[in-house]
Amino acid sequence: MNRITISIGFLFLLVLFIYLPGWINSAPQQSNDDDEESWRPNYQASNMRSTLYNDRGEINHQVFALKMEHYQLLGFTIFSQPKYTIYVSDQQNPWHVEAKEGTLYDDNRIQLETDVEIRSLDEAGYVQTIKTQFLEINLADKTMMSDQAVQINGKDFVVMSNGFTADLTSQIYELKDHVQTQYAPR
Repeated sequence: MNRITISIGFLFLLVLFIYLPGWINSAPQQSNDDDEESWRPNYQASNMRSTLYNDRGEINHQVFALKMEHYQLLGFTIFSQPKYTIYVSDQQNPWHVEAKEGTLYDDNRIQLETDVEIRSLDEAGYVQTIKTQFLEINLADKTMMSDQAVQINGKDFVVMSNGFTADLTSQIYELKDHVQTQYAPR
């Protein structure tokens, strides 16, 4: 063996001894455990009932659900058959909202899907019920919107539209694509 071969072999062994402990002790590559962990709920509840208050100590909204799953890493909570009662102010009666499915996001926005029904708990109110298949409610500013077919019922009328927005505080409703109105005074 010549000196060049011995020198290359010596360098190879030197590099191997220097880096081998680091390779052995290095942390294993992170697998998809974090991804799998984010898809597991942090906590679950059955027959959940919750009341949330605003800064002044007044009831903001109440929620009941047959089943609830909270996903902290993903930033949302899923509800099965949610029932919300939204309190607008002390001077106005609350609204009751039901659906088959609901998702509450960290920004106080809830999306309700499948057989959504909004009922006014004010029997003298102009709008009594609103029915749709999709509804998004901003719980912070008390607004609702839908881009699906909507049926709005009052004491003497039925309005059908393809989407609407509503401000529960001011009681202003805007139809996106009006389809039909039936008016039948009693």
